[in-house]
Amino acid sequence: MLGVTSHWPSDRCAKAFWGQHDLPPYRQLLADTLEWAAPGPGERWLDLGCGGGALTRAIWERTGGTVAEIVGTDCAPANARAYERLRTALAPSPGSRIAFLCHDFSTGLGPLADGAFDHAMSGLSISYAESRNPTTGGWTADAYDRLLNEVARVLRPGGRFVFSVNVPDPSWGRIAWLSLGAALRAERPLRYLKRAGRMWRYGRWLTRGARSGRFHYLPPETVAAKLSAAGFGATEHRLSYAGQALVFRTLKRT
Repeated sequence: MLGVTSHWPSDRCAKAFWGQHDLPPYRQLLADTLEWAAPGPGERWLDLGCGGGALTRAIWERTGGTVAEIVGTDCAPANARAYERLRTALAPSPGSRIAFLCHDFSTGLGPLADGAFDHAMSGLSISYAESRNPTTGGWTADAYDRLLNEVARVLRPGGRFVFSVNVPDPSWGRIAWLSLGAALRAERPLRYLKRAGRMWRYGRWLTRGARSGRFHYLPPETVAAKLSAAGFGATEHRLSYAGQALVFRTLKRT
């Protein structure tokens, strides 16, 4: 968008968030998300805002590489390189069963076919679907709402959507504080702290964006209402990420 800085496509931002996978609160979030995802053999999964592929790796490893397909989508080209490394590192080798699509989901999921996936997942990403009113220039929730409708479109009936979002006004300082012990135990503590510092700085940008209406840190009842409007039901949620995120599980209505 003209006149508005977006850090998401930059290599620097993408690489900063690769470091969150080492943080204890994030490991809790990953475990909680994976528990509710409950992946099984032969399933086709979509990973929205996939970053460096932490959720994709978790799904692959949990199923012993028996899923049919995982497609990760993200707007940062650096994450395509992360997926190349991931495909090389995983065992059994996924080959073409793990794919990366460089795409900005604020515009929808146009490249993906109706009913292409059994289930979808997302880690702290969908809140950043952004759109502006073309007349007033003010931020709107149109892209966020459109994304939920698009997720429903690309899922088969009864498909699960398991995702996490930040709570309203999250405390990035709490995440940093709870990660200090891990930093001291890390093989390269200074590198660990440097990565944590970068994430904290981007966290300030995200908080400003949420307060302006650009991003969407919403109460759980608001998220549930939007999911219902998009065609989902049986929605439930729980706290994770040291109390700074909500994990949702919902089903596309049949």
